[in-house]
Amino acid sequence: MTSSDATPVAPSREGLGSRRRRRENLAGWLFLAPDAIGLLLFVAIPMVLALGIALFEVDSFGHYDFIGLDNFQRMFGDPMLWSSIWVTVKYVVLFVPLSFVAGLGLALLVRDYFPGVAIVRTLLFLPNAVSLVVVGLLWQFLLVDKQGVLSKAGDKVGLDGISWLGDPKYALISYVLISVWFTMGYQMLLFMAGLKDINPEYLDAAKIDGATPWQRFRHVIWPLLQPTSFFVLITSLVASVTGLQAFDLVFVLTKGGPDNRTSTVVFYVYQQAFTFGHYGYAAAITVILVAFLMLVTGLLFRFTKGGRFHAG
Repeated sequence: MTSSDATPVAPSREGLGSRRRRRENLAGWLFLAPDAIGLLLFVAIPMVLALGIALFEVDSFGHYDFIGLDNFQRMFGDPMLWSSIWVTVKYVVLFVPLSFVAGLGLALLVRDYFPGVAIVRTLLFLPNAVSLVVVGLLWQFLLVDKQGVLSKAGDKVGLDGISWLGDPKYALISYVLISVWFTMGYQMLLFMAGLKDINPEYLDAAKIDGATPWQRFRHVIWPLLQPTSFFVLITSLVASVTGLQAFDLVFVLTKGGPDNRTSTVVFYVYQQAFTFGHYGYAAAITVILVAFLMLVTGLLFRFTKGGRFHAG
């Protein structure tokens, strides 16, 4: 028998599976490539550069003087930095739980169909689709002393004389509530996605067993919603410390005032870099801030089993 008469051998099942896995892996890496490149160019490289700049004294003219760890030592004796840290802590403690509860509550209210539900969902999400600068200008128009729409309305119900953005007692809480108003629609969508992943048969079975709405939420919805809750918690924490609302809203609404009561760490970094020209010191603060966020995020992953909140 000649070689031309030989019967072709079909590819083995293992060979076909191996080639399919390689194609799937290649497709996965191609899908991840844009995000990976973006993280490299706009996160990883700037972080490395910030760490390098933090070791220098840099002025507005581009002069670099190596000073080692002096910028990091300077932080311990900077009362304005500690004041900004305290403002940020208070903001996080207020904003994270309020936005979490608001987002979850709205998701529970609009998860089921009723006439006009699509319009309601759109209106709730609409603030998040608007630039934060526009949001800040809008609320400045509403709350400005004596002339703002809400200020005038407050005068008619006995709240006259309150400066919502100019009084140290009210400026921070006003900033928190505006941030919650801006964020809650986005968090509502995240929670709605988590709610849709819950098998309705679980809720039906709980109803048949006579569970009240609170019991269904406590024992069915909440445990199954915990991975989504973990994601919302992490994103809220990062956004409240380093996100745009930690700078844009402060810059537009109060410029860190009154009496530095709304000066967050991110806003203080901006001041050090672009108002006073202390680029090295600003970079050092940023390095410590990022390291702190990484530590907190790692601890949250560790103690919540990666967002599962239970052993296993």
